Amino acid sequence: MKLLALDFDGVISDSAPEAFVVALRTFYALHPGARILRDAVPLLAEAALPPPGVVAASPLYAPFLDMMPLGNRAEDYAVVLTALESGRVCENQGAYDTYKAGLDSTELNSFRRCFYEIRTALADAEPKAWHRLMGAYPGILDLLRRRAGDAVLAIATAKDRGAVGRLLRAYGIGDLFPDGSVLDKDTGVKKRTHLEQLRTRFGFAPSEMTFVDDKVSHLEAVAPLGVRCALAGWGYNGERESARARELGHLVLTLDDVEARLYGTT
Repeated sequence: MKLLALDFDGVISDSAPEAFVVALRTFYALHPGARILRDAVPLLAEAALPPPGVVAASPLYAPFLDMMPLGNRAEDYAVVLTALESGRVCENQGAYDTYKAGLDSTELNSFRRCFYEIRTALADAEPKAWHRLMGAYPGILDLLRRRAGDAVLAIATAKDRGAVGRLLRAYGIGDLFPDGSVLDKDTGVKKRTHLEQLRTRFGFAPSEMTFVDDKVSHLEAVAPLGVRCALAGWGYNGERESARARELGHLVLTLDDVEARLYGTT
């Protein structure tokens, strides 16, 4: 392996609490009368960002997380919250995609724009509280630092570059990623595009590249390139996704075995 490309949310960063809070505040800005927001009043206060424990205690958090793996970009949070508002549960990717296709694309685009505006405002106003909502997964930062010389490190994410840069610096690993190796939402909707650009930029053969993501659909899109694909089993997925990844022949990693299975040694 000469290049290791990592998704950010659900692989390096446990960012679900932050995404949930920002998504709720965006939904509130656009749909202040929504029924589900009655259960989220403590998370909507303008005064301060809530700590992770308060976020996780919200009755909306678990159902939000259940559908979160089925989306990819900020507008998908609108899909999830709209589904919850209507009492709908999307149990698989097909059901989710069908439901999303029936929603107004103009409204989804408005949600996406508002989401990033609110995120940036919160990060600027309360940087420490914002960082607390996105802790790194246990051991990941040490692993990347320890093995930094063994392969070029890259990021392939649907998150915005500004937020990723802030967090990499806050985690103390911003120096591990060379210029041009952090590809964000503006690179394209599909992770395949991210990996194609990394291949071109760094000149490695696909067989020399590994891609780690927490969503099976992203691995399915990238695998035809010939890149080794691995599911981050600690991310926003469950047994449904792990079983599908194994069925497709992808690695399914845990925090305990990730180093040995990616690098061959510990």
